[in-house]
Amino acid sequence: MESKIVHIAVYDTLADWEVGAAIAHINNGNWHRDPGTYRTRTVGPDTEPVTTMGGMRILPDLALADLSPADSAMLILPGADGWDRGDLDAFAGKAREFAAAGVPVAAICGATFGLARAGLLDDRGHTSNIAEYLAASGYAGGARYIDEPAVTDRAVITANSTAPFEFAREVFAALDLYEPQVLDGWYRLFAHGDPAGYAALAEYEARQATA
Repeated sequence: MESKIVHIAVYDTLADWEVGAAIAHINNGNWHRDPGTYRTRTVGPDTEPVTTMGGMRILPDLALADLSPADSAMLILPGADGWDRGDLDAFAGKAREFAAAGVPVAAICGATFGLARAGLLDDRGHTSNIAEYLAASGYAGGARYIDEPAVTDRAVITANSTAPFEFAREVFAALDLYEPQVLDGWYRLFAHGDPAGYAALAEYEARQATA
């Protein structure tokens, strides 16, 4: 089975914690509906190394100019200082290409500001850190703001900076990565430390072992 690629945008001051859960579990096939279906690749402004907010050094797999929606299952956009300054507008432009092609886009924290400024949130339900933060972008979608940790509307996922597990849950749902009860178990375990979530995952593993 050929793997589908989920592209993770990487750039200086990327907020490591916002996308860590999503990345790790896209690549970890233990509970996937179809193990081995997805893997991640990183895409940078170019192929020069970038340094995250946590000080990790990442060498991008490819440059943004070489990324096509036709070759991707999703584009994930983490927060970073550069979004507010407009330094990462090229990534927002690429997100517009993805949305126009019907390929999902997932943005968290500052990346939602970039999507707002690019017009992607004018007619979609969405969220961010706070409504006033997005209003500063000058966008026209304020009436569509939803005060929730994460929101999905027409293949565009948005989340606030304190919701990495809710963000990951929306990403997994958009990719159809887990069966519904497995997705619920994953979220209950990792977001809330609920032992019942672990039991749901263990039950799924047992079923797969005997299938």
